[in-house]
Formats: sequence, C-alpha cells, structure tokens
Amino acid sequence: MTDNNDAMRHATTSSKKKAVRFDSLEQEVYLHLWRTYDRLRQHEEELFSGYGLTAQQYNVLRLLRGSHPETLPTLELARRLVSRAPDITRILDKLEQMEVIARERRADNRRIVRVGLTNNGTALLDRLAEPLRECHQRQLGHLSAGRLKELRDLLREARGPHEEEGGVWS
Repeated sequence: MTDNNDAMRHATTSSKKKAVRFDSLEQEVYLHLWRTYDRLRQHEEELFSGYGLTAQQYNVLRLLRGSHPETLPTLELARRLVSRAPDITRILDKLEQMEVIARERRADNRRIVRVGLTNNGTALLDRLAEPLRECHQRQLGHLSAGRLKELRDLLREARGPHEEEGGVWS
C-alpha cells in the first residue's frame, strides 16, 4: 500500500532537526509554492470573511471595478480571474444577493449575460482598500521592492508555458 507521504520522505539528520527529502528540485519548489500560498492565503481569508466575501468574490469585484462603468460578459469575467472558477454562476449569485453586482441579459442575445458593479459594490471596495493594503503589507512587506519584482518575474516565467496565449496573465 502506498503511503500518502510518498511525495516526501523524511530522514532524520540530527536529533534537533529533520531534513525533508524531495523526489526532485521541481517537486521541492512546487511544494514551497503551495506552502507559501497557504500561509499568505490565511491573511486574506481572515480579512475577506469580515466583509462576508471570499477571495474569489473579491477578485470578481476587483475586475468589475477595472471595467466600471462598463459591464463584462460572464465568460470574459471568468477568464480574467486569478484562479479558475468552474462555477462562476454561483459566485455571481452570491454577489448579486449582496447587491454589489448587477447582471443583465441583452435583448438581442439572451445567452450573453453582462455583469457590472453597483454603487454598493463600489462602496464595499472603497471600505476594503486600506485593510487590503495592510494585509498585503503583512503578507509580503518584509521583502524589498527589488526582491518583490524579482519574485514577480520568476513566477511569471514559471507559469508562462501553462498560460493561455495572449491571456491577461501571460
């Protein structure tokens, strides 16, 4: 039977410290990215939950603010999200219930649903602006601007082959 911990085999190198052995450098880097994401995500979850939001819902609002006062088609909105949202409809349903977005179907094509930010949505984003800046400062403020730019560039390079060509993140 394979153990769930086969990805990482532990070997004791001293009584004080355990060294973690990885199957490859790529695996080690990937697991460091995952661990980093988990630690940084905790700060945002704490912040957003105080406003009745998830990080995905906030991302939708942020994107809509970027196009405001124009609206975006649902599929375009989903394409621009930081992380994939297989159920964009459910996310939009919740935001609409909160009265921070509005959806409209075009008379000429009922299949296309356009989404826009409401005044309540703009007000919510305004209230979140400073607490979110503080959150990002807690997450990454210990790194210099030069190191942050270097990290940004490395992350872009790492995900480059996996991005949609011509997409907003490529």
